[in-house]
Amino acid sequence: MTELLARISTEPLDAAVVDRAVAGPEFGAVVVFTGVVRNHDGGQSVSLLEYQAHPDAERFLTKCCTEVSAATGLPVAAIHRVGELAIGDLALVAAVAAPHRAEAFKACAELVERIKHEVPIWKRQHFADGVTEWVGL
Repeated sequence: MTELLARISTEPLDAAVVDRAVAGPEFGAVVVFTGVVRNHDGGQSVSLLEYQAHPDAERFLTKCCTEVSAATGLPVAAIHRVGELAIGDLALVAAVAAPHRAEAFKACAELVERIKHEVPIWKRQHFADGVTEWVGL
Protein backbone atom coordinates (compact mmCIF):
# COMPACT_ATOMS: atom_id res chain seq x y z
CA MET A 1 0.00 0.00 0.00
CA THR A 2 1.00 3.58 -0.57
CA GLU A 3 1.48 6.22 2.08
CA LEU A 4 -1.73 7.08 3.94
CA LEU A 5 -3.44 10.31 2.88
CA ALA A 6 -5.33 11.92 5.78
CA ARG A 7 -5.31 15.70 5.78
CA ILE A 8 -7.15 18.81 6.93
CA SER A 9 -6.96 21.52 4.27
CA THR A 10 -7.86 25.17 3.85
CA GLU A 11 -7.62 24.83 0.07
CA PRO A 12 -10.35 23.64 -2.32
CA LEU A 13 -10.47 19.85 -2.54
CA ASP A 14 -9.78 17.76 -5.64
CA ALA A 15 -11.47 14.35 -5.58
CA ALA A 16 -8.93 13.03 -8.11
CA VAL A 17 -6.12 13.47 -5.55
CA VAL A 18 -7.91 11.23 -3.06
CA ASP A 19 -8.85 8.72 -5.79
CA ARG A 20 -5.20 8.43 -6.89
CA ALA A 21 -4.08 7.93 -3.28
CA VAL A 22 -5.92 4.58 -3.09
CA ALA A 23 -6.11 3.34 -6.69
CA GLY A 24 -3.96 0.45 -7.88
CA PRO A 25 -3.90 -2.29 -10.52
CA GLU A 26 -5.09 -4.89 -8.00
CA PHE A 27 -8.33 -3.02 -7.28
CA GLY A 28 -11.44 -3.35 -9.41
CA ALA A 29 -13.40 -0.82 -7.37
CA VAL A 30 -12.59 2.62 -6.04
CA VAL A 31 -15.41 4.29 -4.12
CA VAL A 32 -15.00 8.05 -3.70
CA PHE A 33 -17.37 9.95 -1.42
CA THR A 34 -17.67 13.70 -1.88
CA GLY A 35 -19.48 15.71 0.78
CA VAL A 36 -20.80 18.80 -0.98
CA VAL A 37 -22.09 22.02 0.61
CA ARG A 38 -25.81 22.16 -0.16
CA ASN A 39 -28.04 25.23 -0.31
CA HIS A 40 -30.54 24.24 2.39
CA ASP A 41 -30.94 22.61 5.78
CA GLY A 42 -34.06 22.04 7.81
CA GLY A 43 -36.21 24.05 5.43
CA GLN A 44 -33.92 27.07 5.57
CA SER A 45 -31.83 28.52 2.77
CA VAL A 46 -28.08 28.19 3.46
CA SER A 47 -25.71 30.77 1.97
CA LEU A 48 -22.39 29.27 3.12
CA LEU A 49 -20.78 26.95 5.66
CA GLU A 50 -17.84 27.60 7.91
CA TYR A 51 -15.82 24.64 9.21
CA GLN A 52 -13.46 24.95 12.16
CA ALA A 53 -11.14 22.20 13.35
CA HIS A 54 -9.51 21.42 16.66
CA PRO A 55 -5.70 21.68 16.40
CA ASP A 56 -5.49 17.86 16.70
CA ALA A 57 -8.18 17.18 14.08
CA GLU A 58 -5.70 15.81 11.55
CA ARG A 59 -4.43 13.31 14.13
CA PHE A 60 -8.01 12.09 14.66
CA LEU A 61 -8.57 11.89 10.91
CA THR A 62 -5.37 9.86 10.51
CA LYS A 63 -6.52 7.52 13.29
CA CYS A 64 -9.87 6.93 11.55
CA CYS A 65 -8.16 6.20 8.23
CA THR A 66 -5.50 3.98 9.80
CA GLU A 67 -8.01 1.93 11.78
CA VAL A 68 -10.42 1.43 8.86
CA SER A 69 -7.50 0.41 6.65
CA ALA A 70 -6.16 -2.00 9.29
CA ALA A 71 -9.59 -3.55 9.89
CA THR A 72 -10.35 -4.05 6.20
CA GLY A 73 -6.89 -4.52 4.71
CA LEU A 74 -7.80 -1.87 2.13
CA PRO A 75 -6.21 1.46 1.24
CA VAL A 76 -8.20 4.47 2.43
CA ALA A 77 -7.72 8.23 2.11
CA ALA A 78 -9.56 11.35 3.24
CA ILE A 79 -9.21 15.12 3.15
CA HIS A 80 -11.56 17.46 5.06
CA ARG A 81 -11.69 21.13 4.25
CA VAL A 82 -11.95 23.91 6.82
CA GLY A 83 -12.72 27.61 6.50
CA GLU A 84 -15.58 29.26 4.63
CA LEU A 85 -17.12 27.08 1.91
CA ALA A 86 -19.58 28.20 -0.73
CA ILE A 87 -22.54 26.23 -2.00
CA GLY A 88 -21.19 23.44 -4.22
CA ASP A 89 -17.75 23.32 -2.59
CA LEU A 90 -16.39 19.97 -1.44
CA ALA A 91 -16.18 19.71 2.35
CA LEU A 92 -14.98 16.10 2.56
CA VAL A 93 -13.49 13.67 0.08
CA ALA A 94 -12.93 10.09 1.22
CA ALA A 95 -11.97 7.05 -0.83
CA VAL A 96 -11.46 3.32 -0.45
CA ALA A 97 -10.17 0.85 -3.04
CA ALA A 98 -10.95 -2.86 -3.04
CA PRO A 99 -10.91 -5.82 -5.38
CA HIS A 100 -14.73 -5.71 -5.53
CA ARG A 101 -17.37 -2.99 -5.18
CA ALA A 102 -19.32 -4.33 -2.19
CA GLU A 103 -16.35 -4.21 0.16
CA ALA A 104 -15.28 -0.80 -1.18
CA PHE A 105 -18.75 0.69 -0.59
CA LYS A 106 -18.99 -0.82 2.90
CA ALA A 107 -15.55 0.38 3.97
CA CYS A 108 -16.07 3.87 2.53
CA ALA A 109 -19.41 4.22 4.36
CA GLU A 110 -17.71 3.17 7.61
CA LEU A 111 -14.86 5.63 7.03
CA VAL A 112 -17.21 8.57 6.41
CA GLU A 113 -19.33 7.76 9.48
CA ARG A 114 -16.23 7.54 11.68
CA ILE A 115 -14.91 10.85 10.35
CA LYS A 116 -18.23 12.58 11.03
CA HIS A 117 -18.41 11.24 14.59
CA GLU A 118 -14.78 11.17 15.72
CA VAL A 119 -12.91 14.04 14.05
CA PRO A 120 -13.31 17.31 15.98
CA ILE A 121 -14.52 19.57 13.19
CA TRP A 122 -17.43 21.92 13.77
CA LYS A 123 -19.78 23.36 11.19
CA ARG A 124 -21.39 26.81 11.34
CA GLN A 125 -24.22 27.31 8.90
CA HIS A 126 -24.87 30.79 7.55
CA PHE A 127 -28.48 31.19 6.48
CA ALA A 128 -29.73 33.54 3.78
CA ASP A 129 -31.58 35.64 6.40
CA GLY A 130 -28.28 36.43 8.18
CA VAL A 131 -28.75 34.02 11.09
CA THR A 132 -25.94 31.56 11.86
CA GLU A 133 -26.10 28.23 13.66
CA TRP A 134 -23.42 25.84 14.93
CA VAL A 135 -24.17 22.21 14.08
CA GLY A 136 -23.14 19.22 16.17
CA LEU A 137 -21.43 21.03 19.03
